[in-house]
Amino acid sequence: MLKKTMINLRKFIDIGANLTDPMYQGIYHGSQKHQSDLDKVLERSWANNLSKIIITAGSVNESKKALEIARTDDRLFSTVGCHPTRCNEFEESGDPEAYLSSLSEIAISNKDKVVAIGEMGLDYDRLQFCPKETQKKFFEMQLSLCSTLKLPMFLHCRNAAEDFVRILRKHKDKLTAGVVHSFDGNTEEAYSLLQLGLFIGINGCSLKTEENLGTVMTIPSDRLVIETDCPWCEIRPTHASAKDVVTHFPSAKKEKWQPDRMVKGRNEPCTIVQILEVLASVRDEEEEYLCNQIYKNTMKLFFPYEL
Repeated sequence: MLKKTMINLRKFIDIGANLTDPMYQGIYHGSQKHQSDLDKVLERSWANNLSKIIITAGSVNESKKALEIARTDDRLFSTVGCHPTRCNEFEESGDPEAYLSSLSEIAISNKDKVVAIGEMGLDYDRLQFCPKETQKKFFEMQLSLCSTLKLPMFLHCRNAAEDFVRILRKHKDKLTAGVVHSFDGNTEEAYSLLQLGLFIGINGCSLKTEENLGTVMTIPSDRLVIETDCPWCEIRPTHASAKDVVTHFPSAKKEKWQPDRMVKGRNEPCTIVQILEVLASVRDEEEEYLCNQIYKNTMKLFFPYEL
């Protein structure tokens, strides 16, 4: 009985959930496989100790969609920004400054819901979507929003640590607090980010290899935040972290969708407990202590006015 009570005292905040993704409308690769079930996904979230969820946005249109969803529940919040792989949109708009102003206006007009600038940064794993120079140019342009919006940064870095850190150092005096989400870098890269005063966001993609697990052991507990990055980044059976997962959720294939089950291969906010379980195990820390520390970190970064 005591164990159950302790677990129910846990509170999670998923700092990165892509709830605008068509998968939550039952659409996979453009094909409708089942009915929209975002309401069921959220029910599972709240039933599994999620107290808040931040919906990630990666373009002007997605920022509007994320905000629309966030307006449906007091526990939902959103970001405003342009993902590095979509930075071509700045140029395609015909007026990059106007595109930036659109992002800014969405944030200014919705201060009760928009809690971060992003998702922004660099992604050199997917250059087929947007070249390096375009990414760097508009990453720097978005960083200018820090001084006007005074919101924390929600940052993305994939295989681009050198340029990423250099750009952040260049603008260090103008930057707000922030998190590098879905971190999958090495120990040296983590150290560089910590030196910049940033938090580090951990999800299933951060815990794939033994090297990943060694890296997360080195991050101070007061700099850790957790996320699912759903519908992506689940912990898979092939991941080095799978052995440390205790909590499992029943699932069904999308073609055999059931309202009370997760869709196999589609991640959800409720699985955030698995990230905690892995971190506590590999870091040899007590789960309840670590959960509480991560919750405090997240509140400090995104919701300081509630503290």
